[in-house]
Amino acid sequence: MSLEHGSISFRIFRLPHRLPKDVVERFARHAAPPLKSMGTDPVHGWVGGRHLLDVPITEENAFHGGHLRLVLLKAERKVPKSLLRAECMLEELAHMRAENKPFVDRKTRSDIRKQVMARLLPTMPPTLKGIPFVCSERDGILYAGATSETQTDAFCLNFRNTTGLDSIPLTAETAALELGTSTRAWGKTSFTPELPDSAMEETPGQDFLTWLWFGSEARGGLFDTQQHGRVAVAVEGPLLFSRVGEGAHVMSLRDGLPTISAEAKTALLSGKKLERAKLLLARSSDETWSCSFDADAFVFRSLKLPESKEMLDAASGFQDRIQKLDLFREILFDLFAQFAAERGEPSRWANTQKQIHRWVADRTSKR
Repeated sequence: MSLEHGSISFRIFRLPHRLPKDVVERFARHAAPPLKSMGTDPVHGWVGGRHLLDVPITEENAFHGGHLRLVLLKAERKVPKSLLRAECMLEELAHMRAENKPFVDRKTRSDIRKQVMARLLPTMPPTLKGIPFVCSERDGILYAGATSETQTDAFCLNFRNTTGLDSIPLTAETAALELGTSTRAWGKTSFTPELPDSAMEETPGQDFLTWLWFGSEARGGLFDTQQHGRVAVAVEGPLLFSRVGEGAHVMSLRDGLPTISAEAKTALLSGKKLERAKLLLARSSDETWSCSFDADAFVFRSLKLPESKEMLDAASGFQDRIQKLDLFREILFDLFAQFAAERGEPSRWANTQKQIHRWVADRTSKR
C-alpha cells in the first residue's frame, strides 16, 4: 500500500477508543530489532513510514501530515528454492557416490534437506515485508495494507499488543452493527427468480455489491448521499461470481465487456452473486475513485484517488490523499447505509427483490 503516491490496497479498521497519549513511546518500545541481531526465526516490529528500516521511532517519523503513519515490519530469512534444490542435489549425488547406491531413500532425502537448510539459512540476507497503516483519528478510523486474513491477524495482534486497543475490521457485518442493525436479522435472499430465498446462504457483502450493480444499471446509477451530494456508481469487470452450494461455486469473467456478457446473466440466474468487481464512484468528471472491491472481506485493491489540482509539498500532498481516502470511505458507507435501510425493512426489500429479479431476467447479453 503506497500511501504517498499511486494506487492503494487496504482494509478499513475501526478503533473503539482514542489512541493513548504515549502512543509514540509505545510503538518505539515495540520497534523492529536491528537486523544484525536477527537469528533464523522471523521477527516482527514497527518502523516509521518512510522506509522499512526507519528506526528508531520518534515523533518525526511516526507522524506525517498530522496523521500517525507507521509500518509493521516482518523480517525473514529465506533460502531461494532454486538454490535449495541445487544444494540438495549436490549432497544427494555425493551421498549416492559414498554409499555406492543409484538412489536416495525418502528419509535420507529429508535429512539432507534439513541439513542444507540449517547450513544455508543463517547466511541468507533477510527479506523485508511491511504492512503500512495510517490513522485518521478524528473519525476513529485506521487504514492498513492488510489485504489477506493472515496479514489482518498479524496486524491486529501486534497493534493490540502495542496500543492496548483492538482494531476492528469493517465488513458488512460490523458496518451493519454500527448502524444499529444486524445482518443476521436480514436472513437469506435470492437475487434470481429461479431460486427461493431458502436456497441461498447469508452473504451480506455480496448482496451489497450486487445491489450496487443493480442500482448502477436499473436505477440510473445515481445515488443521493447525506453529506456529499449526488454520486454516480458503476460496476465493471473483471467480475468474480460465487455461490456456496452444489455445482461450480466460482466464476470469473475478465475479457471484453463481462457485465453485459451472456455468462454474467447465466451466473446471476443460477444464484451466483458478485464477490469481487471493479467499483467506480464519481462526484464529478474530475473527482472519481476506482478500485477492485472484495465484498466478503471489504478489501479494496488498487484504489485510484482523484488527482490533486495543485502542486503540494510532501506533507500537504499526504494530507490531501488521506482526505480523499476519507471521502471515499464516507461515500461508500453512506451507500451501504442506504442498502442496509432497504435490506432491513421487509416490505421495502420485497419490492426491491422483485425489481432485481426483473433486472436479472430481462437483462440483455452479448456473446
